[in-house]
Amino acid sequence: MMAAKHKGGVRERALRPEVARVLLVDGDVTTRLTLKAVLQASGYAIDSAASAPEAMDKLERQEYDLVLCGVRPETQDECRRVISHARAQEYKPATALLTASGDQSRRAWEHPKSSRLLVEPQEVPALLTKIADLLADRAAGRERRNMRRRNGELVSVN
Repeated sequence: MMAAKHKGGVRERALRPEVARVLLVDGDVTTRLTLKAVLQASGYAIDSAASAPEAMDKLERQEYDLVLCGVRPETQDECRRVISHARAQEYKPATALLTASGDQSRRAWEHPKSSRLLVEPQEVPALLTKIADLLADRAAGRERRNMRRRNGELVSVN
């Protein structure tokens, strides 16, 4: 897989190992570090950003396979900006919003001193499955676009 490195305002492609590169965006340092550790332990290359401007800058400098943005009521607009910016990139990363699920999780977000774990151990496999599914869908979409391009080139040559 190829990655882009920023050099003088132009993306430069460089070889990197076959691993999905993920941009994790969340203003809460605890959330960001916890999810980063879980995803790194699962083999993903993770970059993180604490704000929308930082995330958008990283999207311009590096290609990502997936952009994950943590959403809480106070960060919805920032996440929308990051996701829109990611979707506008030529390399078309998969995008997803990370939200707390269920009533207990919502209360945990609202009350930071809650004793509930950020990521319950039983939730980790489901999270990783969803991420793998997003990346697989992205890969399939890229292949479909490449096939259409190749078919279009064959048609235009004939």
